Parts: sequence; C-alpha cells; structure tokens
Amino acid sequence: MAIEKQPSCDDDVEPALLPVEIALQRIAQQVVPLSASCSDDIEDILLRETLDRIVALDIRSPIDVPSYTNSAMDGYAVNSADIPASGEITLTVLGTAWAGRPLDVNVERGQAVRIMTGGMMPPGTDTVIIQEHVQAHQSENVVSEITIDGTTAAGRNVRLAGEDICRGDVIVSPGTLVTSAHVGLIASLGIDRVTVFRRLKVAFFSTGDELRPLETHAGKTLGPGELFDSNRHTLFAMLTRLGVETIDLGVIADTAEATKAAFRQASTSADLIISSGGVSAGQADFVSATLAELGEVTFWKLAMRPGRPLACGKVGAAHFFGLPGNPVAVMVTFYEFVQPAIKHMMGCSDIHTPKFKVKSASNIKKSQGRIEYQRGIFSMLEDGSMQVSTTGKQGAGRLTSMCMANCLIVLPEDCAGVEPGDIVEVQPFSGLI
Repeated sequence: MAIEKQPSCDDDVEPALLPVEIALQRIAQQVVPLSASCSDDIEDILLRETLDRIVALDIRSPIDVPSYTNSAMDGYAVNSADIPASGEITLTVLGTAWAGRPLDVNVERGQAVRIMTGGMMPPGTDTVIIQEHVQAHQSENVVSEITIDGTTAAGRNVRLAGEDICRGDVIVSPGTLVTSAHVGLIASLGIDRVTVFRRLKVAFFSTGDELRPLETHAGKTLGPGELFDSNRHTLFAMLTRLGVETIDLGVIADTAEATKAAFRQASTSADLIISSGGVSAGQADFVSATLAELGEVTFWKLAMRPGRPLACGKVGAAHFFGLPGNPVAVMVTFYEFVQPAIKHMMGCSDIHTPKFKVKSASNIKKSQGRIEYQRGIFSMLEDGSMQVSTTGKQGAGRLTSMCMANCLIVLPEDCAGVEPGDIVEVQPFSGLI
C-alpha cells in the first residue's frame, strides 16, 4: 500500500503555497501607516534626535538659501558693463568684502571691490572675476587698482539669493528617513525642532521547549536536545536597526496556554508582534492555531525557500508575523516581509531595498516552483563588471552563510537552475541588514 504523502516544505511545488508577490500585496493592503493627523502618532523632537526618524510634516524653509547674493570665488566684484568687449580696462578698487563682513559701499562704473568666497556682493556689482584673472596694482601694499580683460562672462562666479532654496519651499517631505545630510540642511535653515512619527512598539518572542535563553544559560553546558536561543537576539538586532521600541517577551513554552498568554500580552502593548518558530504543522506548533483563534490569518504558507511556514495576520489592533524557526529563514523572511511592513507602518515613503542584475560565477541548483533567496558574495572584477557567487551550502540553519554573504541571490519561481555566466538578480545587504 502506497503512503499517502501530505504537502511539506520539501516539496518544490505545493498548490496551497501563496506566491510571494501576492503575499506582499496582502501585507500592503493590511498594514496601515501612522497618521500625521493623529496627535498620538507624531512627536516634536530636537533636530539632533531626528537621525533615522521619519518626518511627519512638511519642513519648509523660513529663509532664502543663499540668504543674500554672494561670491562663489575669491576675486573682484565688478559691474559686468565694465567688462571690455576687447582689450583691457583698469578699475579702481574701493576695499574688501569678507564673508560675514560686507563692505558698505555703492560701486559705480569704473570701480571694483575685492571680495572673498561667501562675501556679500556690493550694490552695483553682478560679476566676480577670479583673482587669478586680473592684474593687481598695489599702493602701499594695498591693491588700489586692477586691470581686467573680456574673458569673464557677465554673472560668473556669483551665487544668487534663493537660487538653492526659496523661502517657503518644502525642503523635506513627509515620509523621508532623516539622514546626516538632512540634519545639516535643516540646521542651515535655523530650524531646531522637527515633527516626526513616533517610534513603533514591536513585541517579539521565540517559541520552543528546546530553547535556552542566554539570560540564564550563557556559558552553561547544554543538555541533550537543547539549543541556545539565537533568533530572539537576531530579531532584537534587526529591530534596533529600524529604530523601533522593542518589547522582549523571552522564550515561550510550546503549549497552547503559554502561546495564547504571549499573544494577549503583546496585543495590548504593541503595534506589531513577531514570533519565531511554532508556525509549522507539528503537534507542538501552536502559533498559527492561536492566531486563528484569537485574531485573523492573512496567509500562512508561502512559495519560497527558505521561509515557507510564514504566518501573517492580526491580533486585535496589532499586526502579527510568525516567522519560521530556522535562523536563516528568520532573517530572510524578516527582510523580505517584516522590514518593509514596519517601514510602511512608520510612515516611510521608501520601503524597498534596490536589486540589480549581475553575472553568476556559480553553478546554482534549483527546482522550479518556489522563489529562492540564496546567500551570495558579489564582487567587482578587474574590468569593472560585477559578479556573484554563492556562499556554498544553503541550509536554513546555517547562520554562518549570512555572516559570509553580502547579498541575497533572488531566484524566481520559474528558474530551473543557474549556470556560470547567467545573469541573476541580487539584493545587497548594504541598506538592508
């Protein structure tokens, strides 16, 4: 009698598996971002506290930038009408305009002002001739006259007031992740406080009777069948990079009662709940069943490797992601699904990591039916082209493969394998991890 085999994570094609693109669409439809119109979702903070926060309201410039017309070079400010069409002309120098110390004169025809970079252009001038292009004539060690020719075009080497930013311009839009450059730009406008979205609260826990938390077992000898809990620490690190407020619920026992208690506790205090482990079909896997009982399930199993058993749904007002138990699958599913969802919830306008195509240097085995995320190392060749190779064995428990890699090689469902020289898509860890 033939064994009637049930669908499993070992199958390449499984009818019940949801395609990754459909899963991402469902997440986008389900997840609601914070709202700038809700006072509880925003906060006003000092500029120096805004790095890696998400801007909630338009930041408008209260001033023109530059705030005054100034010189872009060290040289001499002149009236362009004095620049000769041919030959040379001598101009009288009235004095020097320094950056921060304007020269209070009106420049008439036949006159010039020595000016330094950033110095305010005196009235009557519209062009700066750089000092290397004039013949200076000194009197008692002070330049009293200059001789110029016609090689400098009218308006050269001058920065006009407001040519970079005009008063009232939106310089940072809502949804922008604040970078160091943004901090400097905002400071240059005299703004010291910014309205940003609040930090999301994310509760997370691991499941599994075999797991031993480092808080109590670091340095101790493990018993038969026991493992140190690494996923919770990986999740903490990935969440910290996103700037959320974390709620660590520890290791939850493999019982229905303990799983329900963790869900109830997390749903009352967090915007998002993340678990690792317990989402498969085993007798000791209670996460998916508890989600169905206490909340709603958006999807459960995906057509991907690693990460087939990925649960998504809601418990009360809190969104939920139940990640697999294998360490690599935890990281891959977090970066492909949870991180974009968190960024969207945070109000971030740019939630996806760029991908690009390079040549494969490896022979990669793959069966059709699921999208695969293999760990890779991309590098530049002597001719300037890029290539990528795998890190070797791709088991979902090999966390060392993530440490060795600098990218994910994304192989689509219909890919039946890769030969050296084939073009593949890679997702770099820079900006991701």
